[in-house]
Amino acid sequence: MSLTIADLKKGEKGIITDCSSESIPLKLLEMGCLPGNQVELLQVAPFSDPMYLNINGSYLAIRKETATLILIDKLNE
Repeated sequence: MSLTIADLKKGEKGIITDCSSESIPLKLLEMGCLPGNQVELLQVAPFSDPMYLNINGSYLAIRKETATLILIDKLNE
């Protein structure tokens, strides 16, 4: 089963494995949302949308709809 950023719980981390969907905005790719980069879920707004993330030192908020398109491998700490 593939995990996505949307499956993370607050404080959990993962490594991005795939973000090849054409529905992902180019701006996210430019901000480091690329395979191999680490992602951490910092905060979730009410109703789980948007999600506030740290991706390799870049802080950004993305919609849960977009988060479901980015595949990850969860890190065990």
